[in-house]
Amino acid sequence: MTTAAALKLKPNAKGRVLSGHPWVFANEVEALLPAEHDGEVVECRDRTGRLLGTGIYNSKSQIVWRRLGRDRVTLDAAYLRGALERAIKRRDAGRGRLTPPETGAAGSGGSALHERFQRLVWSESDELPGVVVDQFGDTLVVQIQTLAMDKRGAVLGDLLAELTGAREIIFRNDSNLRKLEGLAPGVHTRSGQPWAPRWAKIDGFDYWLDLQHGQKTGFYLDQRLQHAAVAKYASGQRVLDAFCNQGSFALHCARAGAASVRGLDSAFDAIGQAKKNAERNGVTAEFVAVNVFDWFTEQRDAAPAWDLIILDPPPFAKSKSSLENALRGYKELNLRAMKALAPGGLLATYTCSHHMGDRELRDVLAAAAHDAKRRVHVLEWCHQPPDHPVLATMPESEYLRGYILRVE
Repeated sequence: MTTAAALKLKPNAKGRVLSGHPWVFANEVEALLPAEHDGEVVECRDRTGRLLGTGIYNSKSQIVWRRLGRDRVTLDAAYLRGALERAIKRRDAGRGRLTPPETGAAGSGGSALHERFQRLVWSESDELPGVVVDQFGDTLVVQIQTLAMDKRGAVLGDLLAELTGAREIIFRNDSNLRKLEGLAPGVHTRSGQPWAPRWAKIDGFDYWLDLQHGQKTGFYLDQRLQHAAVAKYASGQRVLDAFCNQGSFALHCARAGAASVRGLDSAFDAIGQAKKNAERNGVTAEFVAVNVFDWFTEQRDAAPAWDLIILDPPPFAKSKSSLENALRGYKELNLRAMKALAPGGLLATYTCSHHMGDRELRDVLAAAAHDAKRRVHVLEWCHQPPDHPVLATMPESEYLRGYILRVE
């Protein structure tokens, strides 16, 4: 079997693909291929002609090539089926580590696949570049962000329905990342019918899910383990959940016996959902729609009023060029939180930008601790869960990291 065309690296190219990274950028190749190859499979070779692998191509993207395999690959239904089956198998193998056992969440133990809440496909980490699939019981939410996979979206949907038994699949193709591939945005369901918002039980709590219109894929599954990790420190504490979204951290802390809980978020719809979730679950928590930075600024002269603060902001660094400004923002935010904590209080702080590595985060926290004149100890190091697998040769697949700190 041969492929129709091949890219060749420039003689002086030092692209990360030579060390196993799955991407090749436009400025790393001798010449781009004609647009007729966009969205199709091509080979990539180094300057000596050695095959580096087979991948998907798009001349409109800065990332012109994304590896599918180190050998020759055909991107057909058989390949897609194999990749999806392996993705499901990975989640089955890591099942016991996905859900805190004490919560009694749906999907724990030996329950059927269609009862689970998990990330089912994580892009290159699951051999499907640009494809993200989140599972909410019998409904799947799919994001497709590469041209080649978008062209095969209907086949992906059919295979996902067959392999998981999903009753509905929502294609949330509304990410701004699609513009980088020359793709138009759009949201639709596989059935063609609207998906009605509904209650779903995740880790022991009922959440009102609007999977077709909510943020991202409708619910942030990547912090599930952290909700329980933080809540075990909450008993008797005054808790502030900053950037609370639908209130998951706040709900877990309230049920764990917190003395008081307040959630802050700038999104009025998220605050409305958080209030609805708290009432449904019979827990006491206050939720306020406010700019979190402005709120901390207004409190800067107040005496420390919190025993546990959670900082889970949206990604400040959405590109490498914005990293420097983002680091200043993260540092200022953590500085304000440290100053607002009573001596011996805890700070659970996170970043969800893959441009911000662990070293940068540690530097930010050290600078914030210095400026706050507080002694800060690391209690726990936090990471994305195993259903969001990290590809060792691709740092970009690791995006969620954080720390639980004691601030004295």
